Amino acid sequence: MQHTYQYGWMIPLIPLLVPILIGVGLLLFPTATKSLRRMWSFQSVLLLSIVLLFSINISIQQINRDSIYQYVWSWVIINDFSLEFGYLIDPLTSIMSILITTVGIMVLIYSDNYMSHDQAYLRFFAYMSFFSTSMLGLVTSSNLIQIYIFWELVGVSSYLLIGFWFTRPLAANACQKAFVTNRIGDFGLLLGILGFFWITGSFEFRDLFEILNNLIMDNEVNFGFLTLCAVLLFAGAVAKSAQFPLHVWLPDAMEGPTPISALIHAATMVAAGIFLVARLLPLFIVIPYIMNLISLVGIITLLLGATLALAQKDIKRGLAYSTMSQLGYMMLALGMGSYRSALFHLITHAYSKALLFLGSGSIIHSMETVVGYSPDKSQNMALMGGLTKHVPITKSTFLIGTLSLCGIPPLACFWSKDEILADSWLYSTAFALIASVTAGLTAFYMFRIYLLTFEGHLGVQVQNYIGKQRIPLYLYSISLWGKGVSTTINKNNKVFSKKIYPIDDCATNGTRHFITIGHFENKKLNSYPYESDNTMLFPLLVLCLFTLFVGSIGIPLSQEGGDLDILSKWLTPSINLVHQELNNSMDWYEFFKDAVFSVSIASLGIFIASFLYKSSYSSLLNFDLINSVLKIKTGSKRLLWDKIINAIYNWSYNRAYIDSFYTTSLTGGIRKSAELIHFFDRRVIDGITNGFGVSTFFVGEAIKYLGGGRISSYLFFYLLYVSIFLIFLLGYF
Repeated sequence: MQHTYQYGWMIPLIPLLVPILIGVGLLLFPTATKSLRRMWSFQSVLLLSIVLLFSINISIQQINRDSIYQYVWSWVIINDFSLEFGYLIDPLTSIMSILITTVGIMVLIYSDNYMSHDQAYLRFFAYMSFFSTSMLGLVTSSNLIQIYIFWELVGVSSYLLIGFWFTRPLAANACQKAFVTNRIGDFGLLLGILGFFWITGSFEFRDLFEILNNLIMDNEVNFGFLTLCAVLLFAGAVAKSAQFPLHVWLPDAMEGPTPISALIHAATMVAAGIFLVARLLPLFIVIPYIMNLISLVGIITLLLGATLALAQKDIKRGLAYSTMSQLGYMMLALGMGSYRSALFHLITHAYSKALLFLGSGSIIHSMETVVGYSPDKSQNMALMGGLTKHVPITKSTFLIGTLSLCGIPPLACFWSKDEILADSWLYSTAFALIASVTAGLTAFYMFRIYLLTFEGHLGVQVQNYIGKQRIPLYLYSISLWGKGVSTTINKNNKVFSKKIYPIDDCATNGTRHFITIGHFENKKLNSYPYESDNTMLFPLLVLCLFTLFVGSIGIPLSQEGGDLDILSKWLTPSINLVHQELNNSMDWYEFFKDAVFSVSIASLGIFIASFLYKSSYSSLLNFDLINSVLKIKTGSKRLLWDKIINAIYNWSYNRAYIDSFYTTSLTGGIRKSAELIHFFDRRVIDGITNGFGVSTFFVGEAIKYLGGGRISSYLFFYLLYVSIFLIFLLGYF
C-alpha cells in the first residue's frame, strides 16, 4: 500500500505532459504537430486514464484499510519557519480525483469530434489538460499555500477556456468577468490564509486544526478576528462555486465551447469551492456563526439559482443556473454539518450535469447544420422543438439526466438530494421548506428545458418574433413548425394564428461558411437535425450508466442508520467532526417517508411543466387557457395574475436585476470615481504644477525687459521699490 502511495505526486503531473509536448512540438515541428493533431486527443485520454486507474487503486486500498497518507518536503527554510510542499492522499482526495478523471476522460473523447473542425484544436486540448492538472493539484494539496497556488492555476485555466473563442466579444467579456469576479474571492482567500497563519503559525491542515482547537479551548484567541479570517476563507469558495452574491460570472461562462461548460460545471472549477469548504470543515465547525453563514449562503443560492433558471431561453444558460442551484444544496449541507450528504450530492450531480451539458452540446451540434440556423441561434430553445425523432439517443440520455436532477428514483441525484432534504428538516424548518420548494422548481425548469427542446415539431420562423416582444413565462418558447403547426403572437400576446413555414428544399444541399470562430466550417446544411457521431454518443452513454447506478454507493444497508453503505465507509477517516452527522439516525421507515415527500414535490413540478409546455397544449396555450383553468375571469384578479406572471418572468429573465445593479453601482461607480480622480489629477495636481511653470515663464519674460543695461533705469526702479516699501511701512505703524 505504502509503495503505491509514494507515487501520489504523479497524479497532477501526468496530464501536464500534454500541454508541454504540444508546446514543444509546435515550437520545433509545427507542420508535423498540426498534421498529426488528432494524436494529441488520444494522448490526453490515455494519460488521464492512467491517473484514473491510479486513483481507483488508491481508493480501494483506503476502503479496505481506512488509511491516510501524507508526504511533505521542505521548500523554504528561514530560521524557525519552514514552508513545506507535498501531497495528501485521503478519501476526499480519492473522491475528487476519480470524479475529475472520469468526467475529464468523457469530455476529452467527446471533444475530439466536437472540436474537430476548429482551427485551434491543439490549443483546446492543451488548455483542457492544463485544467485537469490544476484541479488534480488542488485536491492533492497538503497545505493552504499549496491549495492557493493551484487555486489560482484553476482560475487561469478557466479564463483561457471560457475565452477560448477570444475573437468573439461575448467570449472575451465572459472570461474577463469570470476572472475579475473570482479575484474578489481569491483576495479574501489569501487574506484568510495569512490570518490563520498568524494565529496558528502553520499552513498544514493537521497542525492548523489541532493548534486552533487548543487555542479555542484555552480561550487564547480573539474570536472576532478568528471569525473574520474564516469569512475571508469562505469568500474564496463563494466566488469559485458561484454562490450568492459572486455568482454572476457563471451564466456568462457558457460562451466557451460546450465541452468546457461540461467540465467546469461537473467536476472541476465550481466543485473547487465545495472541496475547499469540505477540506476546512473541521476548522469552520469550531468557529461561532460560520456554519450558520455557510448554510445561509447555500439556501439563498439554491433558491436564487432555481428562480433564475425559469425563463432562460439559452439551453446552456438554463443548465448553468441549475448548476448554481445544486451547488447551493451542497453548500447548505456543509453548513448543516452534513459532510457525507454534501459530497454524495457532489458526486451524483457531477455525472448528471456532465451528461446534460454534453447532451446540450450534441443538440447544438445538430442544430447548427439546419437550414435557417446560425451559431448564435442554435442554443435558443425557442427555435427548437420536435427533436425526439431526429436525435433519439441524445434525447434518451438527456431525459435520464433530467429525471436524475429532478430527484426521481432510482437515479443518482435522488439519493443525495433526498438526504439533504431530510437533514434540512432536522436543522431548520424554514430552510427545509425553501429547499423543498426549490426541489419542485428544479423539476419544473428541467422538464421545461426537456419539453421545449424535444417535444412538439421542428420549425424555422419563430425567430421572427423572438426578441421583439416580451413573452410571458408560460408562453415562452413554444416552437412548432415544419410538419406541424407554427405559432405566431399578435400585439396583445393572446391569440395564436396557425401558419406553416416550409423549409426551402433548394437549400438542402447548400453550404454555409461561419464567420464567427465556431467549431464548424463549410458544414453541409440539412432540412432537419441529425444524430451526433459515435465519438460524441459514447460519452453520453457512459455518463448515462453513471447516472443510473452511481447513487447505489450511498444506499443505506442497515436499519440502524445506514453506516454500512460504501460511501460512509469511504468517507469515515476523511474528517473528524465534533458532532455526529445529522442523518445517522435515519432508518428505513424515515427514508421511505422522506422519499415519498421529495418525489411528490418533484412530480408536481414535472406535472406543471408538462401541462404548460407539452405539445398537445401548444396550439391553445395562452392567457385564456391558463386563466380558465385557474378560474380567473376578466377583472382585477386577472390583471393581478398577469402582473404576477410578468414579474416572475422579468425577475428570471433579467437575472434578478443583480447584474444590472452591479453594472450601475459597482462598474458605473468605479468608472465615475476613476473619471473624477482623473479630472482631479489633470486639473488640480497637474494644474498646480503647470501653473507654477507658466507663471515662472511669464515672470521671466517680464523681468527680462527690465534689464536694459541703463544705470538710470536701475536707479529709478530701486527708488520706486524703496518708496513703496516706506509707504507700506509708515501706513502699518
